[in-house]
Amino acid sequence: MSIESPGLGPGPPTATLSPPSGPPPRSALRRIAISTAIFALATALSRVAGLGREVVQAGYFGTNVNADAFTVASQIPNLVSNLFSMAALSAAFVPVFTELLQVGRRREAYRLASTLFWLILIVLTALTLVWMAAAGLIMPLFAGTLHPSAVALAAGLSRVLFPVVLLLSLTGLFVGILQSYDHFGVAAVAPAVWNVVIVIGLVALHPHFGIYGYAIAWLLATVVQFVMIAFALRSIDFRPTFAIDWKDPRVREVMILFVPVTVSIGIINIDSFLNATLGTLVSQHASIAINDAFRLYMLPQGIFSVAVTTVLFPTLTRMAIRADVAGMRRTIGNGVRQINLLLIPSAALMAVLATPITRLVFQRGHFTSGSTALVSTALLWFAFSLPFSGVNLLFTRTFFALRRPWIPTKLAAMNVALDIVVSLALYKSLHIAGLIIGTLVANMFMAWLQARRLRIGFNGRLESPQTLMITIRILVATAITTAVGYLIWDGLDRLLGLSLVAQILSVGIALLAAAAVYARLVLLMRIPEARQIEALLRSRLPGR
Repeated sequence: MSIESPGLGPGPPTATLSPPSGPPPRSALRRIAISTAIFALATALSRVAGLGREVVQAGYFGTNVNADAFTVASQIPNLVSNLFSMAALSAAFVPVFTELLQVGRRREAYRLASTLFWLILIVLTALTLVWMAAAGLIMPLFAGTLHPSAVALAAGLSRVLFPVVLLLSLTGLFVGILQSYDHFGVAAVAPAVWNVVIVIGLVALHPHFGIYGYAIAWLLATVVQFVMIAFALRSIDFRPTFAIDWKDPRVREVMILFVPVTVSIGIINIDSFLNATLGTLVSQHASIAINDAFRLYMLPQGIFSVAVTTVLFPTLTRMAIRADVAGMRRTIGNGVRQINLLLIPSAALMAVLATPITRLVFQRGHFTSGSTALVSTALLWFAFSLPFSGVNLLFTRTFFALRRPWIPTKLAAMNVALDIVVSLALYKSLHIAGLIIGTLVANMFMAWLQARRLRIGFNGRLESPQTLMITIRILVATAITTAVGYLIWDGLDRLLGLSLVAQILSVGIALLAAAAVYARLVLLMRIPEARQIEALLRSRLPGR
C-alpha cells in the first residue's frame, strides 16, 4: 500500500509500505515518552528564561521607539535564521542523515554533515557581509510608519544582529546531527542559557550602549549557545572535516529539499514576521505588542507541541525509511492527541486570563497599562490559534519524514496568502486583533488541508474517529477547568489587589488549581494519552 493519491505525487522513498505490523515495543514507546518529557522540561526552562528576558527587556524599553526599532531590526535576522536552522538544517537534513546511519554508512553521513557545514559557513558569511553593507537601503522597506530616526536605528541594530543568522544556522546543523542519535537534552537546555546570557549582557551593557547593548548581548549569547552544541557533539565523536563534496548525491538531495522545507517549516516565523510588519500599519507600538504576545503564546507551544514534534520527527523518519505505515499512523494519531490534550486547555486559560497574565509578566517600568491592553488583545486571539499551530507542526514534520516537502509547501503558500488577505481586510476595523485573526484563520485552514492530504495518503485511515472522540472529552474537561481557573483568579484578584505578590498569587494559584482539576478530569474520562503521562510520572517518581 503506497502512500500516494491523485495530485499528491509519489509516496515515500520506499516504493511500497509494509503491511500493518504489531505495536511498537514497549521499550521504544517508553524511550519516546521519556525523551519527550525531558525535552519538554528542558524547553519549559528555556521558555521561562525567555519570558524572563522579555520581562527585563520590557522594563528597560517598554513599547517606546527604541523597542519598536529593535523589533523591526530583529525580524529579518530572526526569520532568516529560523528558516535556515529549523528547516534546511533540520527537516531537510535529518531524513537524509538518518537514512545513512540506518544502513550503516556512518562515514558517508559524517562527510555529508561536514560538506554542509562548510557550504553554510561560506554562503552565510557572504550574505551577512552583503546585509551589513545594504541594511540602510533595505530596512526602510520593512519599517512601515516608523519615524526616520527609528528606521536608521533599526538598520544599525540589524547590522549587529545579522551574524546571528550564520551562528544559528551552524547550530541548527549540529542539532540535527544530535537529534538523529536521539540526543535532545543539550539542544533543549541551550536556549535557556542563551536567554540568561542575554539578560546578563543587557544589564551590563545597557548603561554604556543603550539599545545597542541589547543587540550585542544577543550576539554574545548566540556564540555561547553555538559552543555548547558543538561541545555536545563529542558524545557521538563528530568533528567537521574540511570536505566539500559537490558530487555527493546526498548533498544534492538535501539542497533539493531545502526550498520547499524552508517555506513550509518556517510558517510560524513567517506569520510572526508578517504580523510585526503589518503591525506598523496599525500603530507605532503594535509591532512590539504583537512580539510580546507572541512570546507568551510560544511558551506552551514550545513546551508541549515543539517537544512532541521534535522527539517524534526522527522516529517518523525511521518508520518512513522502513515503510512502516501502521507505525506511522499510530504515531501521528498519538501525537495529535497529545498536542490536543496539552494545548487546548492551555489555549483556553490563556484566552480568559490574557490581561492578568500580561499584567503580571510585563507591566512595570516603561510598560504601562496601555501596553498591557495592546498585548493582552493580541494574546487573546493568539490563544485560539495555539492547538491548530501545534497540530500543523506535527503534520508538516510528517511530510518531511516522508520526503514529500512540496505538499506542505504548497499549503504553506496558501496559508500565507490567506493570512495577508484576512489581516488586510480586518486591521482597519479591528486593529491589532484583526492581524492576529488573520493568523488564526490561516492556521485553521492549514490544519484542515494537511489533515485531509495525510488522510488521503494513508488510504483514509488516520485514527480520525478515535482522535475526534478523545478531543470532545478534552473540550468538556477544558470548559470545566477554564471556568474553575477564571473564578479562582477573579475571587483572589478582588481580595488581594494588584501588588506584584498579589498578582503572582492570584494568577499562580488559579493556574495550578485549573491544572489539578484538568488532570483529574482527563484521568476520570479515561483518556489514553493522559494515562500515558500518568504512567510515565509514576515510573519516574515511585511512591507518588
